Amino acid sequence: MSRNLARETFDRPVGQNVRMEQPPPLIALCARTLTFSDEGKRDAFSSSQPYSRAVARAGGVPVLVPPIRQLARNAHSVLQHFDGVLLPGGGDVDPRRYGQEPDDDTLYGIVPDHDDLDIAVCLAAIELDLPMLALCRGMQVLNVALGGTLHQDIGNSDHWMREHEVTLAEGSRLALATGTTQLEPCHSVHHQGLDRVASELVPCGWAPDGQLEAVELPAASWIVAAQWHPEDTATHSPPQQAIYDALVRRAAGHVIEPEDCEP
Repeated sequence: MSRNLARETFDRPVGQNVRMEQPPPLIALCARTLTFSDEGKRDAFSSSQPYSRAVARAGGVPVLVPPIRQLARNAHSVLQHFDGVLLPGGGDVDPRRYGQEPDDDTLYGIVPDHDDLDIAVCLAAIELDLPMLALCRGMQVLNVALGGTLHQDIGNSDHWMREHEVTLAEGSRLALATGTTQLEPCHSVHHQGLDRVASELVPCGWAPDGQLEAVELPAASWIVAAQWHPEDTATHSPPQQAIYDALVRRAAGHVIEPEDCEP
């Protein structure tokens, strides 16, 4: 597909929508199964609104990909309809996916269909070299999909519903996207973290306590992952919205990054 995003302005005020004069890029967003307990209501596929709103502010169109086994099995074909991928947060990845047995009482929200879809979409995006932003659980999925492991629990609540600073590596894709190496506020909602980092990934962001908060895949055109939720503060923090802007800009094929500019 050829889609160009017209009149994208990198430094526009947060909340000011991009003008769309060409078909905007389609961003695949892995959905979750929502189970209703009330009698008479049916289960639904859903996604937290801030993800979609941040993509839309950047000029993209978020499209939910539900956790249906047929779609997971055909993720490569499914993603050929899309221009970029957003791997969102969610419950824990089943430890068996990275060669361990569940051994922590804090594990929650393990859903096999979610793991199947997320891992399949992640690997297909890498194979197709689609721009991909992996957030919170998404960063953990990326690491597991490439052979890494997770801490089933980091042993404290310092990153559960907390805001903190993240130090980004100079020249990393996240630093280039946000325009800073000291990013705050970063809203974290995770009790797990990366343990053995997959060999293909490069660490590029850390919390003040040393917790790894960001990685990227150098072999890809643009695949980055963050352990925090930039969409949670994107409405009032331009650098956080800029992460979504970079994803959509890459997906649109309209790339204006510092490393692409001649001196």
